[in-house]
Amino acid sequence: MTLSFFDQFMSPVCLGIPLIVLALTLPWILFPSFASRWLPNRLLGLQNWFLSQFTQQLLLPLSPAGHKWALLFGSLMIYLISLNMLGLLPYTFTPTTQLSLNLGLAVPLWLATVLIGMRNQPTIALGHLLPEGTPTPLIPVLIIIETISLFIRPLALGVRLTANLTAGHLLIQLIATAVFVLLPLMPAVSAITALLLLLLTLLEIAVAMIQAYVFVLLLSLYLQENV
Repeated sequence: MTLSFFDQFMSPVCLGIPLIVLALTLPWILFPSFASRWLPNRLLGLQNWFLSQFTQQLLLPLSPAGHKWALLFGSLMIYLISLNMLGLLPYTFTPTTQLSLNLGLAVPLWLATVLIGMRNQPTIALGHLLPEGTPTPLIPVLIIIETISLFIRPLALGVRLTANLTAGHLLIQLIATAVFVLLPLMPAVSAITALLLLLLTLLEIAVAMIQAYVFVLLLSLYLQENV
């Protein structure tokens, strides 16, 4: 019984073909296509307003050199939100619950920010490894600690997104199972549990959006240190 709760996190396979590829390409099909009219439809107008507000807030602390990443950050934000929200629908699979996928997104983008800093301003980029005013005996220890924290960043990005979505999905399934078990035994308790499940589902929708924003926000902070 316990093992079946984790079946939802296994990548589905049909005829030997991993369906995670289909899950990754589906959000691009759902995006509205741009029209040549001056006044687009409401969905496209809402999406454009959301993207403009998001990029304005995200790029505010960045220097003009970091504004080149606006298109990448906006696309990644919409893509992660779409994957997380579609994964909440019944009989669907959430690719962002896979640590390998999240690390595949986090490691190259984090490495790009580090390489940009090493190319454009190597002195400042290496200066982050040693805080100013550090006592001489602590210099080797702090360099090791800061280097470890630098390389842990992409792992923290991937694990944070995976852990939050996995915990929410698992909790929803546990409470849903309790609702069906309690329904013939204690209908009143089952109704209260179903109300709790509804509130948890709303919370999980918020978590799916917030975690996508946090993922992109942390990448922008890493970029801010290197531009």
